[in-house]
Amino acid sequence: MIIIPAIDLKGGQCVRLSQGDMDKATVYSSNPADVARTWEDRGAQRIHVVDLDGAVSGKSINKEAIVSILSAASIPVQLGGGIRDSETIREYFSYGIDRIILGTAAIKDPDFFKTSCTAFPGKVIAGIDATDGMVCIQGWTEKTSMTAIELVQQLSALPVAAIIFTDIKRDGMLTGPNIESTAQLAQATAIPVIASGGVSRFEDITALLSIEQFGVSGVIIGRALYTGALDLRECIKLAEKRQKAEDRRQR
Repeated sequence: MIIIPAIDLKGGQCVRLSQGDMDKATVYSSNPADVARTWEDRGAQRIHVVDLDGAVSGKSINKEAIVSILSAASIPVQLGGGIRDSETIREYFSYGIDRIILGTAAIKDPDFFKTSCTAFPGKVIAGIDATDGMVCIQGWTEKTSMTAIELVQQLSALPVAAIIFTDIKRDGMLTGPNIESTAQLAQATAIPVIASGGVSRFEDITALLSIEQFGVSGVIIGRALYTGALDLRECIKLAEKRQKAEDRRQR
């Protein structure tokens, strides 16, 4: 299981939200590029970037900060937020983005989502954000009538690289991930699932490692890394230790 540090962008700054509330943003750095370099220096193999302003507005807002991150980091960067058309996808790929995350489009424009997955196989991640099991879109400002399980089942036939599942009520709250919901979602599809939201201690990572067998391939960690509640190097060591133990068991 890969440990993925998050960089959330609002007004060009690196922030963290509480339960997706744009009015409850804590600024951790005014230099996202420095943050990206820090995570890479501490062993990150991939960085998760979200344009929060873009997610709400429906168009890319923090492009300058995103380009600076790409210039600073040599590891793959995945990006979501405000990506609603093929032109924007191609533009970001030309900058060096490794994978694009589409969330709202999967609900509001399924034809675009399907076309994007087909045009860029293995390069599109589906972002599924839910509260009480129901999918939310538009930067978490709009709750739909579709469950996360229903959506993932609709996407299962497409060449989707991965699914990022975020429990909105846990995000930024340091209350632990929703293990049960994440496991249920992973068991409903063959697409790798990346957990997101609420990770605050090593026990949370251990709990996620216990459901890795269902297809949980990674975890995104945000606030806990910024507050120092978790150390990225130690999180990576924990995951690697579990993987080595599993490899020995299978021999």
